[in-house]
Amino acid sequence: MFDRVLVANRGEIAVRILRTLHRLDITGISVYSDADAHARHVRMADVAVRLGPASPRASYLDMDRVLEAAEATGAQAIHPGYGFLSENAAFSRACRDAGLVFIGPSPEIIALMGDKIAAKRRAVESGVPIVAGCHDDDMDDEALVAAMGALGLPALLKPAAGGGGKGMRIVRAGDDLLALIASARREARASFGDDRLLVERYVDSPRHIEVQVIGDRHGAVVHLGERECTLQRRYQKVIEEAPSALLDEATRQELCAAAVRLARDVGYVNAGTVEFVVPSERPGDFAFLEMNTRLQVEHPVTEAVTGLDLVELQLRVAAGESLGLSQADICFSGHAMEARVYAEDPLRGYLPTGGQILQWTEPQGVRVDSGVGAGDVVLSHYDPMLAKVIAHASTRIEVIEDLHAALREMVVFGVVTNIDDLADLLEDPRVRTGDMDTGLLSDHVPRHIPPTPPALAAAAPTLLPAARDTLWAGGDAWRLGGPAAQRWHVADRDVEIRVDDATSAEAGDGAPGITVRVDDEAVSASIIEAAAYTGEHLWIHADGRHHVATPQRIRDRRMRAIVGGHAAGRWSARSPMPGAIIEICVHEGDAVAAGDPLVIVEAMKMEHTVRAPGPGVVVSVTAAVGDRVPLDAPLMDMHLEGTP
Repeated sequence: MFDRVLVANRGEIAVRILRTLHRLDITGISVYSDADAHARHVRMADVAVRLGPASPRASYLDMDRVLEAAEATGAQAIHPGYGFLSENAAFSRACRDAGLVFIGPSPEIIALMGDKIAAKRRAVESGVPIVAGCHDDDMDDEALVAAMGALGLPALLKPAAGGGGKGMRIVRAGDDLLALIASARREARASFGDDRLLVERYVDSPRHIEVQVIGDRHGAVVHLGERECTLQRRYQKVIEEAPSALLDEATRQELCAAAVRLARDVGYVNAGTVEFVVPSERPGDFAFLEMNTRLQVEHPVTEAVTGLDLVELQLRVAAGESLGLSQADICFSGHAMEARVYAEDPLRGYLPTGGQILQWTEPQGVRVDSGVGAGDVVLSHYDPMLAKVIAHASTRIEVIEDLHAALREMVVFGVVTNIDDLADLLEDPRVRTGDMDTGLLSDHVPRHIPPTPPALAAAAPTLLPAARDTLWAGGDAWRLGGPAAQRWHVADRDVEIRVDDATSAEAGDGAPGITVRVDDEAVSASIIEAAAYTGEHLWIHADGRHHVATPQRIRDRRMRAIVGGHAAGRWSARSPMPGAIIEICVHEGDAVAAGDPLVIVEAMKMEHTVRAPGPGVVVSVTAAVGDRVPLDAPLMDMHLEGTP
């Protein structure tokens, strides 16, 4: 076994790998960018090495710097985690050339199975069915359009390299095919350095089911069961479980046998995942999608139902040991489910968010794999996933209940997340019964539930200033003879806070008495789990839900309305997420129509196009290509037609 292993990744997966390294008494070496200098995976490491600036290309994706860090620290092996360099054949080869063990398959296998076109050909040779499509190399735009015409719409446009849904597009009748192809190529090139695309028939009511396999250098290959990853949004998995609720035992055995057959035929070594698309009505007609030549984000559900540590198995296989497991030795117990916690705002189209985490409280009784904590800053340079919450129980309905309770218990302030939306999703009858497909989340509408008056009353004291710089600028309603009531507008409600020192003095408790009125009615405060005010946002966790509001003093709100009145008719395009400007589509003085693209913002491997809300003229452009902008940053101003 190795003595020193470098983890070439960040966030929750780096923390998770380090945990196993520590348990095995192996020195864990972390690498970090400037943005991650104080991150959890750095604090947890035995040794940590700086790679470079925040940009992934200048740090985590810089192969030379990673290899230099390994040499400088005496590492014997490199674990790539997932994402970044984990499926990069050139990096695997560079590790081998440098005398380092890459904890994953060989560069030849990564190149073969990482190329979706080549992988499908090998699947056919192994007798594994594939989805009908056009898998030719180097199809230009015209060839892609012709292939979609031959297959019929809807069709699926996919990158030939990479995974994780990056660059994938569903093409439907009436779509601008060339625009979709250009967008898919741009995203694939940015994510994988390869903009080749292929076309496949789109499967109706599909379910996404994958099989975990692992092989050693001595020819043994076993499967660790299947995982259902059907609950996806934009091809990104949201909730995963094991085993699948769809498969009967005969189909399960056939599916897993197909995965093992393919892995054995290509000489696969280490952990990998064979992914299938499975028609809901005909599970036996499953078809091969791709093979991920790395550890998967959702591996904890497999660990929960098998009792095995996949990272430990990876390490032992990479060190040349035999698996020491036959298929008959692997036992499955109960049901497991994982929910991915993202820094994203469901009410704004699930766009990535960011900011400093003020409070991070993890639920009890479940497994939480996280890479952040209170005080950490979530930036737009990296993937928006913050943590995974994993529950394990004897039955599927029990695990849903346990995971639902855990999500309602979890508290995160400072960064808007999808935690409440995940809990709401677990209340969906289709999820609870297992009657779902990959399109289910396209019908899911996030719930906007404002804080109740009792919750506002309980959180209101956090709005009181802790101190004032001067009597006149403190804003705490101080006046001779006792403070006046403070009046705020919070979450579309008027909140009045009154501090009565005399009343509490008579009671002898020595603390000021606080009374709150909401919409001019006296309200008794409810019990809330937590509340915090940053000076800009009020964060509340009550009744198992997160609420964030931007409180305004009544007087300030009125003044802004008066001062801003002259701006009627002027519309400002603002950034929908913290990120980088990758394209400015218009210039000052241009006339635009409703829906015309104005600016394209990229963050956390996602692109978003800001479009004109109506016809008008561009008055000014304040952003430039390459700028990094925060959420809601002004990008350009327009004068809309038909307005003053």
